[in-house]
Amino acid sequence: MNRSGTVLNTLRLKNPKLLLLESCSTFSDLKIIHGYMVRTHTIADVFSVSRLIAFCTDHPAFKPSLLDYALRVFSQIQAPNLFIYNALIRGFSASENRHLCFHFYTQLLCADILPDNLSFPFLVKPCAALESIHMGTQVHAQIIKHGFENNGYVQNSLVHMYATCGDINAASSIFRRMSSLDVVSWTSMIAGFNKCGDVESARKLFDEMPERNLVTWSIMISGYAKNNHFDKALELFQILQEQGVRANETVMVGVISSCAHLGALEIGERAHDYLLRNNLEVNMILGTALVDMYARCGSIEKAIQVFGEIPEKDTLSWTALISGLAMHGYAERALHYFSEMVNSGLTPRGITFTAVLSACSHGGLVEKGLEIFERMRKEYSIEPQLEHYGCVVDLLGRAGKLTEAEKFVQEMPVKPNAPIWGALLGACRIHKNAEIAEQVGKTLIKLLPEHSGYYVLLSNIYARTGKWENVEGMRQMMKNKGVRKPPGYSLIEVDGKVHNFTMGDRTHPEIEMIERTWEEILRKIRLAGYRGNTDDALFDIDEEEKESTLHRHSEKLAIAFGIMKTKAPVPIRIVKNLRVCEDCHTATKLISKVFDRALIVRDRNRFHHFREGFCSCKDYW
Repeated sequence: MNRSGTVLNTLRLKNPKLLLLESCSTFSDLKIIHGYMVRTHTIADVFSVSRLIAFCTDHPAFKPSLLDYALRVFSQIQAPNLFIYNALIRGFSASENRHLCFHFYTQLLCADILPDNLSFPFLVKPCAALESIHMGTQVHAQIIKHGFENNGYVQNSLVHMYATCGDINAASSIFRRMSSLDVVSWTSMIAGFNKCGDVESARKLFDEMPERNLVTWSIMISGYAKNNHFDKALELFQILQEQGVRANETVMVGVISSCAHLGALEIGERAHDYLLRNNLEVNMILGTALVDMYARCGSIEKAIQVFGEIPEKDTLSWTALISGLAMHGYAERALHYFSEMVNSGLTPRGITFTAVLSACSHGGLVEKGLEIFERMRKEYSIEPQLEHYGCVVDLLGRAGKLTEAEKFVQEMPVKPNAPIWGALLGACRIHKNAEIAEQVGKTLIKLLPEHSGYYVLLSNIYARTGKWENVEGMRQMMKNKGVRKPPGYSLIEVDGKVHNFTMGDRTHPEIEMIERTWEEILRKIRLAGYRGNTDDALFDIDEEEKESTLHRHSEKLAIAFGIMKTKAPVPIRIVKNLRVCEDCHTATKLISKVFDRALIVRDRNRFHHFREGFCSCKDYW
């Protein structure tokens, strides 16, 4: 006879009416049964009252109130047994009062009751949830003391706990000693390696697994996405489909997020289609991910359409759309949706204000931005964080109000960080103010001496004002400190495949044709008035070398590839990891005019929509 049958028979022998406990489905029914047990003195029977406790700790509905009820029942039990203690430990392990697990374990020991293999996994569980390695090691010591270190159920919980807490070596040590590995063991280790950023070890285990479930696929794909291996996440999603596994929400969020980062619109559209074909509900989470993906892939109108179709929206859903509009430079539309969100009754969060202030900055709406910054504190009692102060500095700086921006930084109630000083330095570049730039640049280099971008930006400002000795000083300082500028790269998606171009990299299989295509593009835009702008070249090298370097910029190679492989009216979409330089910006405007092509470029700061010789940023980025 199985355990369930034994329980039913025992209850029947105690009192047939106690069988109602096993079919009880509401809190009010439970109270009636409890009252009956009190009246008939059945409550004094440890087995019977243990079933009452078990109902309270295991029933998914009304759990907080049921756990409180279980505590009151427990306080009236004269001699609780191991089953009752285990039930309470299990019930509170997933509650807000996880610490009570350890309280009941201590009481169990004080009552001279020995724990069993069912006691420890639910003591380990809250340690993992709280990511407390200190508590976890103490529980592990108790496990060894009581001789359960080789129990598979207990070992699985320990592997999960150590992996979740980031001690992958401890998790690996237990994993290797386990005599019987199951899908839970493997999945915990894969999750642990992903959390530590070691996706290669995670993938090695994933490939070695004798059997995988959907949770394993979810963790591996999400691990790739969270560790910025977006191309690998998409490759693994393709394998999942080929093996006939049906993805869940977690998998699809990882896939859609990866498309967003890569700017892979075509693959993102396929992922959206996959949701619809497989009847996966586009709920608030998936809908928000799709809005973000379409916006970051340059299709803002599609983002707005998907946003309108989300059945229930939260603050993050609205923020995703507002942020997307800000990136594209649609400041007025971003403010419209912000107003709509507030009118819907939702309260903006700090991240929402970051998006709105960014929209004002890119749109040059200085007064509106300052007004919203004040509303943050006065209307919503949100204390500005460094990112909000940074947006205001950017807002003032981009508008040419450099003195006001510098004064704002100096009077901030919190110490400004590198991004805030960086925003001011960027504004100095736009408005060619070498005096303020020099002061800010020196501050930045002290704050982040290993950050190449600030050396480069300050060097370019010196170069524009003809201060070549200062440029050489920057070059020498970078050399002495071993600071290197990270290579710029550009991504372009063609026929569902993302191609990566880096300046100077000739590994692309069609690089010779791409370079010939660029030379032809260069010939045609020169006829339209293009002259290479070498102002942003870093050092005082001769003009010929500067021009040669400019023509190998990654986005120019990506554009040439796009011209080769696509035809109008399909827009050429490019994602760049760095800010677009002025020469590439000028060249791309002319390419859009000469070749009658729309080009959409996402750089580190915003989107640029190039059409008919003009850019949506109005040369203000």
